[in-house]
Amino acid sequence: MDTIFALASARGKAGVSVIRLSGPKAWDAVSALAGKLPQTRRASLRRLRMEGEVLDEALVLTFAAGASFTGEAAAELHIHGATATVSAVLRALAGFEGLRMAEAGEFTRRALVNGRLDLTQVEGLADLIDAETDAQRRQALRVLSGAVGEKAEGWRRDLIRAAALLEVTIDFADEDVPLDVAPEVLGLIDGVMRTLRVEVAGYGAAERIRDGFEVAIIGRPNAGKSTLLNVLAGREAAITSAIAGTTRDVIEVRMDLGGLAVTLLDTAGLRDTRDDVERIGVRRAVGRAEGADLRVFLLDDTDDLPMIQPQPGDIVVRGKADLRPVGAGDVPGISAKTGAGLATLVETITNTLGARAASAGIATRVRHRERLERAISAMESACDEIARGPQRTEVAAEHLRHAIRAIDALVGRVDVEDLLDNIFASFCIGK
Repeated sequence: MDTIFALASARGKAGVSVIRLSGPKAWDAVSALAGKLPQTRRASLRRLRMEGEVLDEALVLTFAAGASFTGEAAAELHIHGATATVSAVLRALAGFEGLRMAEAGEFTRRALVNGRLDLTQVEGLADLIDAETDAQRRQALRVLSGAVGEKAEGWRRDLIRAAALLEVTIDFADEDVPLDVAPEVLGLIDGVMRTLRVEVAGYGAAERIRDGFEVAIIGRPNAGKSTLLNVLAGREAAITSAIAGTTRDVIEVRMDLGGLAVTLLDTAGLRDTRDDVERIGVRRAVGRAEGADLRVFLLDDTDDLPMIQPQPGDIVVRGKADLRPVGAGDVPGISAKTGAGLATLVETITNTLGARAASAGIATRVRHRERLERAISAMESACDEIARGPQRTEVAAEHLRHAIRAIDALVGRVDVEDLLDNIFASFCIGK
């Protein structure tokens, strides 16, 4: 492979910038600039020179092949983050024969090719780079740490054992096999299927942690929805007016609630109207509300909830509590003007979504869920064939091989090439 290099830290002026190199000529290039190399994994201050000119003073680190992120001989230059300094060092590296600028995600791709990461770990790293909230960070770190690969290895081991038992009965079909392997095979398959179904069931919550939950604020016109959104967002995200029907389209505000990424939706007031534009807004409001993860119904004096009804887990509150005294046993009141009840509302939203996030599995992407479902389907078919008798053993074994292949595809042992370009396109150049 070529030796690649790139700026690994953010572009622009900074206190320190990091340039990474990886490949067979990484150490030679750094030695040409910095002189004697430090011991591997130990930083040492060196003056970088090119044709007698001092480029900068830098901390130099080297990593041996097999012990670096990419699995290749690698090095890092921690230089001063001035734009001119970064450009000068990058120009110097580009002048060495056999060195070239890295493509997007190429360092991570080499880590995958060299067995330092599996495919799910690569996806976890991509999610970690994009993480905006604490929950996203924790979930991405769990995937990056190899949690998916560890579980997949256990599933694969059990399925291989089950398939091997079936193969024994095929190989010795003309002889007396002293043991009925069906009970052990079915037990192994059932154990794997049960854990896979749990992971599939937790996919929705994991996806929401990764992409964010949606919470729709629902109510009649002038119930105070836009004012509530603005207060929760801490800015004037939506126009507020005493004129009914001001909000025509769905307004979205991204927030961090309790470490969870949450998008609040301010929707058009729900009512029958002759205004064509407002009618479109109402239709969109109903559609987004029905598709949201959670709905906050904001009641007015009428206590009327037109067009859409609360689902289990939805939140119902009464708006403008500063103008309407709340009677005993009435729904909780809030006031965006005085702040009354808002802390409780935010806590309720956070706790409700947090409880759903707690059920998240390790499958965080559609690809993960599809591979798990494919494995489950193949195992169900294998069980059906075993139940039909010994004459179907060979077909059952083939279904188990399909299940093993689906698990292998999950972590990238097979069927990986068509995914790589799409995955690495989201990475920055220095990653």
